[in-house]
Amino acid sequence: MSSDLSVVVAHPEGESIFSATSTSVPALVLPDSVAVDTPGGRVHVEWDPQAPLTPMGQLVFFTQFLKTAELYEPWVAECPLRYTSPNAPAVGDVLGTSFLSILAGHHRYAHVTALRHDTVNPPLLRMSKVVSEDSLRRAFEEESPEGMELWQRKHLQLSYQPLLYEPWILDVDTTIKTLYGRQEGAQVGYNPHKRGRPAHVYHTYFMGGARLVLDVEVQPGKQTAALHTQPGLWRLVDELTPDAQPWLIRGDCNFGNESLMAQAEARQQKYLFKLRLTRKPKDLIRQMEQTGGWKDAGQGWQGQEGTLRLQGWSCSRRVIILRRKLEQPRQAPVLGQRVQLLLNWSGLFPVQGPSYEYAVLVTSLTEEILTIAQLYRDRADMENNFDELKNQWGWGGFVTKDLLRCQIAARTIALIYNWWSLFVRLADPSKRREAITSRPLLLGAVGRRTTHAGQVCVTITPAHGQAGRIQEMLTRVSTFLRGLMDTAEQLTSAQRWHRILSKIFEKQLGGRPLKVPSLVLTSG
Repeated sequence: MSSDLSVVVAHPEGESIFSATSTSVPALVLPDSVAVDTPGGRVHVEWDPQAPLTPMGQLVFFTQFLKTAELYEPWVAECPLRYTSPNAPAVGDVLGTSFLSILAGHHRYAHVTALRHDTVNPPLLRMSKVVSEDSLRRAFEEESPEGMELWQRKHLQLSYQPLLYEPWILDVDTTIKTLYGRQEGAQVGYNPHKRGRPAHVYHTYFMGGARLVLDVEVQPGKQTAALHTQPGLWRLVDELTPDAQPWLIRGDCNFGNESLMAQAEARQQKYLFKLRLTRKPKDLIRQMEQTGGWKDAGQGWQGQEGTLRLQGWSCSRRVIILRRKLEQPRQAPVLGQRVQLLLNWSGLFPVQGPSYEYAVLVTSLTEEILTIAQLYRDRADMENNFDELKNQWGWGGFVTKDLLRCQIAARTIALIYNWWSLFVRLADPSKRREAITSRPLLLGAVGRRTTHAGQVCVTITPAHGQAGRIQEMLTRVSTFLRGLMDTAEQLTSAQRWHRILSKIFEKQLGGRPLKVPSLVLTSG
């Protein structure tokens, strides 16, 4: 018997695994077409991976909108992002990829790969290619926060600047972005949706009614209080000229505090906030219920006004007490359960009265109760903005380890959201559409690019049931923008943007143009 115990290698290095068998497996030859049997009969399927197609065929009209207003190209040209490596992507490719990804409704960097097949839209944005997800994620990793902030805030302001000279309301609020990793600033604070989960806080400033984002600041999860909102708020207000500052600052009970109201009063800035129902507001409600004299406040609400000075306040302030009858009376307490009602009457009314819900507003306005109550009810529209930005755009995603890139992504999304919202209002002024309906209507269509005799043609096939109406809306927008360029060549970009916004808000302005500002920001 042999004593050789060496290991026998079945497939020596360099040998094919198929060489051990008598028959080798040949490489699969792909056919030009495949016959597929379907319930509707046999179909021959062919692949054409080189065809210049895009699922966002109607983007060409949005690029015309940005070109006419000169919003996109200055945004790219003034970006402080600079590369030193000769192998680095172009800045225009990085920003263009981010633009297309956000507009397509992506919320993760990994989704960028879905754009790499698009060979129609990138040339419209002067892009040479769609960059990879890693290039986009790492793009702003080592940039200066100050330079990026100045660039982003300037172009955010350019998107709404002509509207500042009409009376407008500044809505201020915060929202939570839940995190699931170890990101910078991921702290456990107030999180009503995922209790105990770390989060970032988005301190946001909106233009009420127009539903445009003025600015957004991303801060660690514990910084939810109004104290952390005030520096950005007053910087935004103080940078504006007196004739461009808001007519009213509006917020919920998080902002009804002495510090914010005292600064507003020092600037002679009107405000309207909600108060928490602490002991003194409850005492005032009891007093109002005893005196009676409730007035109609609209939509089932009744109101009274009074004055109140809470502990820590520097002076007494005007408050509006609102009440609304509850459709369902309060349930009787379960045996052994202690329930503290808002109004403890101590036997003053032996007969059970109706149940109400209450709200207390503090304001420097002098208008009547009905007007003030309606002004605060209008603030609820801001919650729709948050819902749209977090669930339909990208504020709920695009997460990176450092806080800087999260901040850059938040402001980039806000800017593209403003551009798209204004474009949609120009195309369909009859209603305010959110992205969940406006993207399929005005963006989603199969677009095929062809070139003949030096002329580029994009053939659009809408994938929507209202194809005729879509063609009518986009043709009308294109005709208006083209006419603006042909008949008003002497206008500057700021003047053209002023006329476009006047057209968008024509119904709200009663047909008149926007007021001419005393100072107009230029894109150069």
